[in-house]
Amino acid sequence: MKATTEKIEKTKVQMTIEIPVDEFETSLQKAYRTVVNKVNIPGFRKGKAPRRILENMYGKEILLEDALQEAVPRAYIQALAENKEEFSPVSEPSYEMVETEIGKPIIFKAAFDIKPEVKLSSYKGMKLQKTSVQVTEEMVDEEIAKMRKRYAKMIESQGPSVEGDTLLIDFVGKVDGEAFEGGTATDHRLTLGSGAFIPGFEDQLIGINKGDKKEVNVTFPEDYQAEELKGKQAVFDVTVKEIKQTELSPLDDEFAKDVSEFDSLQDLKRDIENKLKEKLTKEAEYALREAAINKVSEEAEMEIPQSMIDRRTNDMIEEFANRLQQQGLSMDYYLQATGGSFDALKAIYEPNARKAVRADLALEAVIREENIACSDEELNQEIEKIASQYQQETANIRRAFEMQGHIPALEFGIKAEKAVDLLLKEAVYEE
Repeated sequence: MKATTEKIEKTKVQMTIEIPVDEFETSLQKAYRTVVNKVNIPGFRKGKAPRRILENMYGKEILLEDALQEAVPRAYIQALAENKEEFSPVSEPSYEMVETEIGKPIIFKAAFDIKPEVKLSSYKGMKLQKTSVQVTEEMVDEEIAKMRKRYAKMIESQGPSVEGDTLLIDFVGKVDGEAFEGGTATDHRLTLGSGAFIPGFEDQLIGINKGDKKEVNVTFPEDYQAEELKGKQAVFDVTVKEIKQTELSPLDDEFAKDVSEFDSLQDLKRDIENKLKEKLTKEAEYALREAAINKVSEEAEMEIPQSMIDRRTNDMIEEFANRLQQQGLSMDYYLQATGGSFDALKAIYEPNARKAVRADLALEAVIREENIACSDEELNQEIEKIASQYQQETANIRRAFEMQGHIPALEFGIKAEKAVDLLLKEAVYEE
């Protein structure tokens, strides 16, 4: 097999590949074994007619299409393997047949996108802003307030209701005097101020008493999910069956004992302060790493082929679809419920995909420039960490990654972390 390559664009390569007659004959023979089982030839049982008889009856071209479908991708993969040091394909090839006459060498062209050349700016000594972590007394008090609300008791109230109260209500909603689907409920709990209902509904129940009946007038938003209710005026007949108000526990040592393992409010506050500091420190470190990645990728020069962005976009959408599936939802249901489309979803994800691809390419360039490597020990440690997270045997996780071809991605992740460490080590910081 012969193959020659030429760069037809900055990020596109074309290979001209020639399949010798004897190699293509192997593909023709495979095609014969497939085709002979599909046709009826008088005087022969199905699948038993000699190839010569088949070709005489239908012409040699009957085998050509099947043979090309087998031979062309195989020859392309072989040509790639022989030229793997020259370029890295990032898209599926498009084929152009040049010579397909049986008895002569088969010649075709395969064009595909490759990773772009990346020209880095001066990535050592980049200027970054470092956030100083400071936990204030107000931040601790805010966390305490959340805990008090979380552990609050609900007590009966006769009214009048105030924002934050939880009502038990029956209601019947009507549009143009007719009840509509989904507009009726019994024993529904509604917290005033939660924003769970149509705008204006909850406001009209403030100041009401237990046992009261109220006519609530609202207008459905123009962007309401039910098409038949968009912009429509509705009347809800509401009956208040119960009002409960929130009772917060006194802020003292007993409260600390009730909600934590600490014996005093002071110890609880100290623990909250430490946890907040740890959380904010991690967030600041993550933000700093992201800033370094963004800076090195934004300042790098590269022309990214659209196929790389499309592939990353589709990967992101697939991840989103998997998350929906874990919640028991399908992508079709999501798009129908939100009134969206796949093209609209793609338009949402594409900017992030472009940014992610650009960041990966920039980090790859840093890895090459600095000769950053991933040792077997580091790879093993990463696999062990993943196995521990999923409570699986390390050998099983490794086997799964190897079978799915994910080992290179793991190695890149390790090398990328080292590259970011280097960027941060060489950076110049401003507080």
